[in-house]
Amino acid sequence: MPDPIEVRKVPLHHVSDASELTRLIDAGALDADSVIAIIGKTEGNGGVNDYTRILADRAFREALVAAGKRSAAEVAEVPIVWSGGTDGVISPHATVFATAASPQAEATPEPRLSVGFAMSEPLLPEDIGRTAMVTKVAAAVRSAMAEAGITDPSDVHYVQTKTPLLTIHTISDAKSRGHTVWTENTGESMDVSNGTAALGIAVALGEIDMPSDADIMHDRTLCSSVASCSSGVELDRAQVVVAGNVRGIGGRYRIGHAVMRDALDADGIWAAIRNAGLDLPDRPHPADLDGRLVNVFLKCEASQDGMVRGWRNAMLDDSDVHWHRQIKACVGGVAAAVTGDPAVFVSVSAAHQGPDGGGPVAAIVDLGPRG
Repeated sequence: MPDPIEVRKVPLHHVSDASELTRLIDAGALDADSVIAIIGKTEGNGGVNDYTRILADRAFREALVAAGKRSAAEVAEVPIVWSGGTDGVISPHATVFATAASPQAEATPEPRLSVGFAMSEPLLPEDIGRTAMVTKVAAAVRSAMAEAGITDPSDVHYVQTKTPLLTIHTISDAKSRGHTVWTENTGESMDVSNGTAALGIAVALGEIDMPSDADIMHDRTLCSSVASCSSGVELDRAQVVVAGNVRGIGGRYRIGHAVMRDALDADGIWAAIRNAGLDLPDRPHPADLDGRLVNVFLKCEASQDGMVRGWRNAMLDDSDVHWHRQIKACVGGVAAAVTGDPAVFVSVSAAHQGPDGGGPVAAIVDLGPRG
């Protein structure tokens, strides 16, 4: 049986700041050596050269080493997923997942949050955008599910991946070995890597059958309702974090999910919070959350037809500000309005993650007794 989970959200006061994580550890809210995953937002450009992710990663890993007994090599194995870009009102922050000692966790037979982690086999540059990557990601998702103690795919509500994208160096490496790559546009490769990883998640959870190479990035009806995929230059494998619910492990927290049908679908966010277990009125207000929402995690994408609810927008034609940044700011504003909290995890590039123009939403809530 997996251990119960403790979850806390902390702000980043600057890009290499982990002081609030240290404050939590010093206060005894969690133990440094019990931290099993961190998912956060940094204030960089969200692109290929967004090194804020590396700065934040270093700061948080150094804080865990300083406060705990694990070596730097052991802490290096902790999955830390940083999504770059806090456009609009989105605030830099991190959600920290740690195991909680069973005697300290509330006992309950109700479903409670469980988290599992796995790394895929190495992803070669020629794998990105092709079924070889789908297969490798799917295998890692199944391994992470097993670690979380989840046997039923319907109990999985959020799968966060971080995968490599293409760089000039890795493109040259593939060519030197006689292989081609899906694209030589390194910026476009972010979308391709994310979309391919999402299809791996969908295959692992039985949401779709195995796609063909021709389906990847072309058949947008093939998608996962729980995938949240990011990519960067930090690694050469798929880093997979699976979050779902397991009965009998105890703890305070529960996770749920839903789907935003388009960029303005606030009801999709409320549906995820309800699915996580909070009772809400028909027309909820942020005050109805009563401090029980830990965080929401969203993926977003500009609709490929350039429309939202029948009205044309210019995001895909804008040569000054990339659509990645525009749709992230838009959906971040919607999410912050729903939750009353700008520290929301909103990530762009949602190919094969929810419907075109929309995206999956996961919510973690605290169902423990009020103090």
